[in-house]
Formats: sequence, C-alpha cells, structure tokens
Amino acid sequence: MVLPVKVFEIKEEADTVFLVQKLKSFREDEPFQAESGETVDLVTEILDLKIEDDSVSGTFSKDYMGTRLFRRETVETPVTEEAPFWIKKARDRTFLIVLAPSTARGVKKLLSGTVANRLSRVLFIKPGVIVETRISNETLRELHESNPAATKLIWFDDVDIPGVEKLCLAGPDIVDTELYHEYLKHGKIWYVVFEVQKRGIVVGITRNFVVTLFSRSTINEFINYILEDLVTLVE
Repeated sequence: MVLPVKVFEIKEEADTVFLVQKLKSFREDEPFQAESGETVDLVTEILDLKIEDDSVSGTFSKDYMGTRLFRRETVETPVTEEAPFWIKKARDRTFLIVLAPSTARGVKKLLSGTVANRLSRVLFIKPGVIVETRISNETLRELHESNPAATKLIWFDDVDIPGVEKLCLAGPDIVDTELYHEYLKHGKIWYVVFEVQKRGIVVGITRNFVVTLFSRSTINEFINYILEDLVTLVE
C-alpha cells in the first residue's frame, strides 16, 4: 500500500459548523461541448461530508474532459478525480490533510495544492488562507537520528557540489557511516523514509510535509499518526 498525503495549515479560525455549511453548499457546474457536438456537464463538488468531534472530512470531486485512444482515433471522455481530505485541530492549530487524488484512468490532473487553493476560496472567499507547511532540515535530522536503526533512505537537496542536484543514501546503517556525515556538510535533508516502530508502519516525509505510507495500515490510523506525532514538527 502506497498512500501519499500533503499537509497544509488553515490560518483563520473556523468552527466545524461553519466549515460544514460552506462545504455542503458548494457545487459548480461547467457545460463542456465536445467535438462530437454533445454537451457534457462537468461538476466540481464536495462528497461524503462528515463531522467527527472537532474534525471535518470529505471528498473533493472534480470532472475533467480527458482523451483516450479508441480504434486508432482520439476520443473525448469525461473523467472524475477524487481527493479525500480531513480538517482537524491539533496543537492549537488547524490542519488540512489531502490524500493524493484517485482516478480510474491513472492520469491525474487534480493536485493536492489545487484542492487546498480551491477549499480556501470555498471556505474563506479568498486564496492564501490555506497555506503550505514546512519542516526544517534540522527537525528532519533529529526525527530520524532519534532512532537511527529505523532509517531506510535519505535524500539530500540544496547540494553545494557543482553539477550535483541531489544525493541519496539507502541501507540499514546510514547514520553510522562517514558518508552520511559528509553529505550533511554539502546538502540539506529533503526526504527521509523510516520505520515507525511503535505503530508498525513505514513512512516517508519531506520538508514540505508530504507524508507517504509504504506499509499496511488503515487510512484513519495513518491520519491519526500524522496528527498525533508529526504536526508538532511544523515550523
């Protein structure tokens, strides 16, 4: 199982009643005339809206016109992409978590950032209320060095060696190698994959707070892990 999510922060206060009212009433219809002359109604809406305690969850759904090859001809066809999301308070801050969009055709147009920007407009009538979150290089280093045996892979970026953009180390004893400490002198930690032993899962996390689950777990358990253990790392 590979589940990637991206974590954003909502910078304005809003209670769950306000959030649900705004999200529940949102729907956009966009007529699209295909080359065949047929008019297709493309819909953007929020589905599966739920309230649980102090959290709101739902699915951002958006229709697109896509193309596919049928008998050596390109045929236009409507496609729906869906991105589940969660809005929840943690550590006196409000976070939005967006799961990578899914589509039956495997070609994704809907990005997590697009969902965040659209929800910002739906909820607060303006962009920029829902913003990116960041984790510092130092914090990522402390996170994986606190249990070095669990670290499986590290990517470094912002490398100062001419002609080198990224560096990577993989293996069971990365932190104990001279090469690891040499790379720290030349770059910043961008991405770490490690085992969370107390939860029995393997995850990867980047500085711009994309978290990917690489092992078996329920989605709710994965989201709870992010809210309980990882949001404290946000700058």
